[in-house]
Amino acid sequence: MATVVVALGSNVGNRHQHLMDAAEFLEELSVQPLRKSSIFITAPVGPSTRDFYNAVVVMTTNKNPKPLIKNFKDFEQQHGRSANQPKWSARTIDLDIISYGDLVIQTYNLIIPHPEYRKRLFVLTPLAEVIPDWNDPQTGTSITELTSEAPELRLEKTDLRW
Repeated sequence: MATVVVALGSNVGNRHQHLMDAAEFLEELSVQPLRKSSIFITAPVGPSTRDFYNAVVVMTTNKNPKPLIKNFKDFEQQHGRSANQPKWSARTIDLDIISYGDLVIQTYNLIIPHPEYRKRLFVLTPLAEVIPDWNDPQTGTSITELTSEAPELRLEKTDLRW
């Protein structure tokens, strides 16, 4: 069994419902109840203009990383995300594996820990909320240090509930 940190994001359509649907999907894959952060509203990164709703969930799974990410991509496509979308474009739902236990994987189609998360307060802040003593599996850097080093970004905790 592995503990998996998953970042969720949506900036198209009913963003809250997309996150709720994703949490329900992840709950089905998890062998233990999910730990869920608050939902945050954040400025988009890249060319997209609509704010994102972002959150982090922690799940426990028996699935290996490659089948798990395949499940994620299938779910994204079933919920209206095109497989051919440009990087940083608007999306109904985005599910990223931030970490999978202590594994470090670098293949053509799967990189764990996620290569961009260290620059993303919309991942680090909710992650710190659910696992305040988390450390990067690759560098050992604490979530507190990673958060303090990340570029500034407009990030606001919402009152939205799961």
